[in-house]
Amino acid sequence: MQIGIIGAGRVGTSVGKYFAQSGKTVVGFYDNEQMAAKEAAEFAQTDCFLRLEELVRRSDTLFITSPDGIIREVWDCIREMSIESKIICHCSGSLSSDVFSGIEDKHAYACSIHPMLAFSDKFSSYKQLNQAFFTIEGDKYAVQEMKAFMESLGNQVCEIAKEQKGLYHAAASVLSNHVVAVLAAGYELLVESGFSEQFARLASANLVLGNVQSVVENGPVKALTGPIERGDALTVQKHLACIPDEMREMYCVLGNRIVQLAEEKNPTKDYSEMKKVLLSKGEQ
Repeated sequence: MQIGIIGAGRVGTSVGKYFAQSGKTVVGFYDNEQMAAKEAAEFAQTDCFLRLEELVRRSDTLFITSPDGIIREVWDCIREMSIESKIICHCSGSLSSDVFSGIEDKHAYACSIHPMLAFSDKFSSYKQLNQAFFTIEGDKYAVQEMKAFMESLGNQVCEIAKEQKGLYHAAASVLSNHVVAVLAAGYELLVESGFSEQFARLASANLVLGNVQSVVENGPVKALTGPIERGDALTVQKHLACIPDEMREMYCVLGNRIVQLAEEKNPTKDYSEMKKVLLSKGEQ
C-alpha cells in the first residue's frame, strides 16, 4: 500500500508518523500550507509534495485529513485526476463516505475511517494511536482493505453503517468534549470552595480516574455511586442550594440521567422524592 496524506495538521501528521514508524509506506504529504507539509514530512521521515497531482499519481491509497469543511473541496480537486482503482479515505468523525459523490464513475473506492482519539498535539498524539479504536464505513472493497490494514497495525476496527455516522460522532463528542465540560464545572466548584485551580485537578485525580476506570471495566450502572444513587434527597437539595445558578440546570439534567441508571441498579428503591427535588431544582 502506497499511502498519500492530504492535510498536514494534527490528524494528518499523527497518522502519517504512526504509519511510517509501523513500517508502512507513506509516500508523503501535501498541504496548501507548504511549510506544514514540509514539517510533517520531516517528522514522519517521508516526502513533501508541492503539487497535489504528483502525490495522487504516486499513491494507491489517499488519506484526506483536512478539516471537515474542506474535505469536499479536496475531493472536487482530486476527482478530476487519474484515481482509477485508488482507495480514497477521509478521517472525519461526522461525515460519511457519501462526501465522495460520483466516485463510482471514477472507478475508485470511498471510505471513511475515524480514530476514537483526541488529537491534542501535532507531534505527540501519534504515540496513542497504537491503542486507538477505529470505526470504518464505505465501499465494500475499501472497507475490507482498510480494515485489514488497520488490524495489521494491531488496532481494533468496527464497521458501522454510513447512515449512523452522525449518531456515532455525537456519541464520541459526548464521551470526549462533554466530559471535559463536566470536569471543568467540577473544578470550578472546587476553586470556589477554596482550592487553587491546579490543586483542584490534582486533588480530584484519583476520584476522576477511578470512576472512569470503573465505568470502562464494569459499565455505568455498576459503577454508579453518590447521593442520587443512594436516594439522599436532602444532600442533593443542599447541593442545589449552594451551586451557582448557571450550573444548577446542568446538575439537574445530569441528575435525572443518574436517577435512570440508579433505578436500573436498584429496581426496588423509590426515587420519587429525588425526582421531585431535581424537577424543582431544589426550590421550595
